[in-house]
Amino acid sequence: MDEAERVYNELSRAGADVLLDDRDERPGVKFNDADLIGIPIRITIGKRGVAAGTAEFKLRRDKDKADVPLAAIVEHALTARSKLFSELNG
Repeated sequence: MDEAERVYNELSRAGADVLLDDRDERPGVKFNDADLIGIPIRITIGKRGVAAGTAEFKLRRDKDKADVPLAAIVEHALTARSKLFSELNG
């Protein structure tokens, strides 16, 4: 949870709208809820990923997920966010 809160705080300070889903639910429930809300970027930080030094990164529109080093996840998310905004603004 510490790593998730760190990423949350860094993204928030950078001006991103961030949702930290810390509910006591299965991951599938959380992922479905995020899709229903329309959240375009999902970062999943779990015990195994933290142990490996990675976070799972997924764009809502894509099927594929990527493991991104925890040290680079904030920059990766902000870059993806900028690209999405550029696409929307034409």
